Amino acid sequence: MLGRLLALRARALGRLQQLAWLPPLVTRIAVGWVFVQSGWGKLHDLQKVIDFFRELGIPHPELQAPFAAGTELACGTLLLLGLATRLACLPLSVVMIVAIATALWPELDGAGDLYFKGEFLFLVLFGWIAVHGPGPLSLDALLLRLTGRRPQEARASSGWRRAVV
Repeated sequence: MLGRLLALRARALGRLQQLAWLPPLVTRIAVGWVFVQSGWGKLHDLQKVIDFFRELGIPHPELQAPFAAGTELACGTLLLLGLATRLACLPLSVVMIVAIATALWPELDGAGDLYFKGEFLFLVLFGWIAVHGPGPLSLDALLLRLTGRRPQEARASSGWRRAVV
């Protein structure tokens, strides 16, 4: 009986492994699309964003608003494409940290309230993407294949224990 369960488990895990490409792809597209739309919207109504940043007390809102909007648009596009994916997660994380510190923090009763905020969820997703990479259906993976490098070689050269792509 135990042998049959273990064999069934092994078959199920084998089938699931065939879908390993799907979570990074769906995550990148979902998160990238949100930030492309957000950045695009902010850039097309910049004065409203500047005024909102001013209300929040963000220094130099006339510089910070277009910077944040441009970061969201550019890095969101990189996530969609799976290009420089890990690098794109860094500035987007900074934007989310600033959003949490300025717009959300005054509303929170405690740190536990953060778990219910989208900005925190985006930080978690950026961390996951940065650690696990963009997946095999990305421009990053294509560039690795075109240069003749395999993810294992990239992992060894970068010092990472997990696969780069």
